[in-house]
Amino acid sequence: MIPPNILLGAYSIGYFPMGESDGVISWHSPDPRAIIPLDAVRIPRSTRRLIRKRLFRVEIDTCFEKVIDSCAGREETWINEEIKESYLKLHELGYAHSIECFDSDGLAGGLYGVALGSAFFGESMFSHRSGASKVALTFLVDHLNERGYTLLDTQYITPHLQMFGAVEIPRTKYVELLRTALEVSRCFV
Repeated sequence: MIPPNILLGAYSIGYFPMGESDGVISWHSPDPRAIIPLDAVRIPRSTRRLIRKRLFRVEIDTCFEKVIDSCAGREETWINEEIKESYLKLHELGYAHSIECFDSDGLAGGLYGVALGSAFFGESMFSHRSGASKVALTFLVDHLNERGYTLLDTQYITPHLQMFGAVEIPRTKYVELLRTALEVSRCFV
């Protein structure tokens, strides 16, 4: 397990870990860095329609371990056992959180990440049902805005995140935003 003080210290200077299948942990600080500007989020029309249908019940931190297991349950994953144990410890300490979407069959999708200061570092998301991760991300954005968060770090950009307004910024700009976000304390739950 990565000690919590090491992991939180890494986040505070712009680094995050990724596990390899051989158990090796590598540290990343991409340049450019992807973020979703919380004041410029775009919710896709299809996601808004899905939310209006109320197919999913959204919760916070009710099954963190199941969320991380679902995120890791892919053919290729960076979530090895050491990464999982490290984030379970951060969750136990109140730093790592999950957003879960449930339907009549159970856990349908969700995401998890780390909250520090007024920054949220998105780690991974999954969907067992179409659209569930998008609903979880929309809920997260609304929740962060309601709580006064200033930074939503997505690490890397993907077409999925671009639909929500994710952009790439130079690492130097990211570090500035991160410093400012860490100066303000926010409560996630």
